[in-house]
Amino acid sequence: MEHDPQRRRRFLVAPDSFKGTFGATEVAGAIAAGLEAAGAEADVCPVADGGEGTMEAMLAALGGSRHRAHVHDPLGRPLEAEYALLADGGTAVLDTAAASGLPLLAPGERDAERTSSAGTGELIAAAIDAGAGTILVAAGGSATTDGGLGAIEALRAGGGLRGSRIEVLCDVRTAFEDAARVFAPQKGADPETVERLSERLQRLAAELPRDPRGIPMTGCAGGLSGGLWAAFDAGLRAGAGYVLGLLRFERRLAEADAAISGEGTVDSQSLEGKVLGSIAELCARADKDLHVVVGRDELDRSLIGELPIRSIREAGTLEALATAGREIGRGD
Repeated sequence: MEHDPQRRRRFLVAPDSFKGTFGATEVAGAIAAGLEAAGAEADVCPVADGGEGTMEAMLAALGGSRHRAHVHDPLGRPLEAEYALLADGGTAVLDTAAASGLPLLAPGERDAERTSSAGTGELIAAAIDAGAGTILVAAGGSATTDGGLGAIEALRAGGGLRGSRIEVLCDVRTAFEDAARVFAPQKGADPETVERLSERLQRLAAELPRDPRGIPMTGCAGGLSGGLWAAFDAGLRAGAGYVLGLLRFERRLAEADAAISGEGTVDSQSLEGKVLGSIAELCARADKDLHVVVGRDELDRSLIGELPIRSIREAGTLEALATAGREIGRGD
């Protein structure tokens, strides 16, 4: 899109959440305020990759209503957790982290052997009770490594699918049998516990209606994605691409002069299948510049290669995010 000096420059503002600090909607709003203060236009499009914050991003973009359900946290304690019914009326979206997330536990409570994904199964059942025909399960941020067994049992106890369908939005490609080795240490597991958890996953895989081992994306959320795939024929979708498709990202990018994205920490993993990398590839395809705003910049610049990343700015507060937006809007 050629730049007319009499026309306000338009930016597609599409950040992920700054996990543990700001939601994607807050980040996008702050950057947009800065852009508008600089005389630019902002198309606000908070995004997610299938991890924490996916429900929030999809609600902000697509509209819908929030609902609460009585479920259980990873240690079996009563909890009220949210899910959303999107504006189409037939699709629900929920974050695994809402019922089974690591942030629900104090650091001293992390126990990868005891924690259960049952709350996520209860939340899926609540969405089915509310009339959802499709349930989108964002599978990031869990405290669990139970292969989805807790969720399977809870969903069966709640009446099963009853004609509905589950689509799991995956933020990694890890296979079922590798879930403990890759993710359990951050959930409180020492090497001996990781070995026991891996053996437990192997046993569960052999008992499920079909074997999830060796299938990409079955290891998300401690194997929850694989368990739902094996027990309920759930679809496994690359979260970033799926969410960007629902948000009509490519069409909105075509109407913009450039894009702005970001996340809490940008590093080598950010450009490999996560939402920032997906956005960078779409910008390259559309010949659009991409500006990146992050809480912490740890990216090796050699990894950028031919991607059209024109700037990376650190911004750890809402005020700093607005300042970044003003600078980008002015062309600084």
